[in-house]
Amino acid sequence: MKYIIILLTVISIQFIAVDKASAEYDIRNSIVKIYTQMVSPYYSDPWTMDSAEFHTGSGCIIKGNRILTNAHVVANSTHIQLRKYGEAKRHTAKVLYVSHEADLAVLTVDDPAFFENTKPIMLGPLPNTQEEVLVYGFPKGGDTLSITKGVISRIEHEVYAQSNLPFLAAQIDAPINPGNSGGPAINNNKIVGIIMQTLLKSESIGYMVPPPVIKHFLDDIENGKYNGFPSIGVRTQNIENEGLKSKYKMSNADTGVLVTGIVAGSPAEGVLQKKDVILKVDGRSVSGNSTIEFRPKERTHYSYLIQNKQVGENIGMEILRNGKKKNITIQLDTPIQDIQLVRIQNDILPSYYIYGGLVFSTLTINYLKDWGNQWYRKAPSELISVAKSNTKTKKDEEVVLLIRVLASNVNLGYHENENLIIKKVNNREISNLEELVSIVENSNDDFITFEDANGKELVIDRSKAGTTNPALLKTYRINSDRSDNLRQTSN
Repeated sequence: MKYIIILLTVISIQFIAVDKASAEYDIRNSIVKIYTQMVSPYYSDPWTMDSAEFHTGSGCIIKGNRILTNAHVVANSTHIQLRKYGEAKRHTAKVLYVSHEADLAVLTVDDPAFFENTKPIMLGPLPNTQEEVLVYGFPKGGDTLSITKGVISRIEHEVYAQSNLPFLAAQIDAPINPGNSGGPAINNNKIVGIIMQTLLKSESIGYMVPPPVIKHFLDDIENGKYNGFPSIGVRTQNIENEGLKSKYKMSNADTGVLVTGIVAGSPAEGVLQKKDVILKVDGRSVSGNSTIEFRPKERTHYSYLIQNKQVGENIGMEILRNGKKKNITIQLDTPIQDIQLVRIQNDILPSYYIYGGLVFSTLTINYLKDWGNQWYRKAPSELISVAKSNTKTKKDEEVVLLIRVLASNVNLGYHENENLIIKKVNNREISNLEELVSIVENSNDDFITFEDANGKELVIDRSKAGTTNPALLKTYRINSDRSDNLRQTSN
């Protein structure tokens, strides 16, 4: 990533603009300030929680007595309150649905009085570039509603800071600040975006979730369940070099991308093959730089067409296999979060296991974020590399980490080891943390040997680990040697 992206909530520029279309109804009555108490897990010590933090964000009322905002505004929340524009009273709210992938959330308030004298704001169309919008929200610098004017400067795929996943996003030059998160961008009295993030140390460069992504989320939850956004689960390479085109028997008129890998357990498995060339997706030609034309003269990544589908729907493709064109259909039955090797994890506690003072957990985006906004530069390079490739070789695969060592005599010599990717236990390959625990718990060997991706071994005397573990946990004030989800992984 070239730039530093930050989310726009605040712990604790007012420009006034007038929307001429608001004569009949003052749209400000549908804007709310969100107050959130958050307690997040501390991923480097996964048995502990960070201290409670107070954040604020913004949101807007939509149909069905619901409030639309960002996922990161309410992630790991323990208490949420809302305050309407121009009022002093706060109302307790609850989360109905969250998409951490697309950084969207829907809330509600049980008290029907909260929605009196308000009207839902409807979702509008995807705005055009150079179109002006009004951004409503409660940024830092004051407590009252702020309305700023900006211009849509570009629309294309960008990495969402909340999930580290690329989705369609709209760039906007309106002055936005921490606290604007979750506030709507309005055009013709309709929502044309939800403000989500900005570039650190930039001159008014912010991003909003655009209507196609919002609509997908709202359509998804209509049945009372959030399924997510589908992915076919492939790695592809641009085909812009003439030699590469010739090797795969592409004509001069053909454009497309080369399939270089297929994620285990993904919809593409068994349908696409390595070295296939994807020529068209959903009837649209894929260029050699992986883009499609989604509007005249506007291009974005071809995954846009896949992400517009709901989980369970089909998508058609034209491919070139061994020089012959072929039409295929892929059922998009797996959400993107289920095929990611390294994923975002919120609103649940991290998994961990402690044995002989060695602390094991799984690699998540949350863990990497312990290195701050620039984690993709500051985190260990091996972990960053895995997160970038993000490809499963087995359906139930996780990246198992030795995150740290709780120093004691039983692990003498290993005290400085941290962030090791564990591949084997007692010479048996593992796919996930549960398998590691199972091998350890069911072993009768005198020694337990953990081997990392580079062949490094950490050997623990099983009898000593068993006798010292209770005292070690007491010394470090840890209540349990494992997370609740791993308590059944034993004899």
